Amino acid sequence: MLTWKHIIDFAVNGNPQPEKRIEKSDKDWQAQLTPEQFRITRQKGTEAPHSGALCSAFDSGKYSCVCCGTPLFDSIIKFNSSSGWPSFTQPITPNAIKYEKDSSFGMVRVEIMCNTCDAHLGHVFPDGPEPSGLRYCVNSESIILEKENEG
Repeated sequence: MLTWKHIIDFAVNGNPQPEKRIEKSDKDWQAQLTPEQFRITRQKGTEAPHSGALCSAFDSGKYSCVCCGTPLFDSIIKFNSSSGWPSFTQPITPNAIKYEKDSSFGMVRVEIMCNTCDAHLGHVFPDGPEPSGLRYCVNSESIILEKENEG
């Protein structure tokens, strides 16, 4: 289980190796994504709080990167943080997420990105529920819920 100490270590000393890498030009990403998905994932944008379709979705399934389809989070570790964005306590695998120090907007945070394609997802904070204490705060536009079939 990842902890805040692991997150800081990744952000400072380097990230785990991804399973694979996908790189495309901005033109290729723009052709694939909606304008809002492109703004958030490729230009490090943020959707307005409580505006994302996945904020209040709690269906069973996996949340994947909207850009490359890499599985990032599982619905079993999603929780209602009341922050206005989908929130998770852990990534689906330790190397699914890339971490970087973010000093924008006059504060220091840890940005989270897809480790496969560098899509901006949101930020991670040390104020989540136990046992990890982590809150991965993710833009709905950066992920897709692939629902599990129920029988």
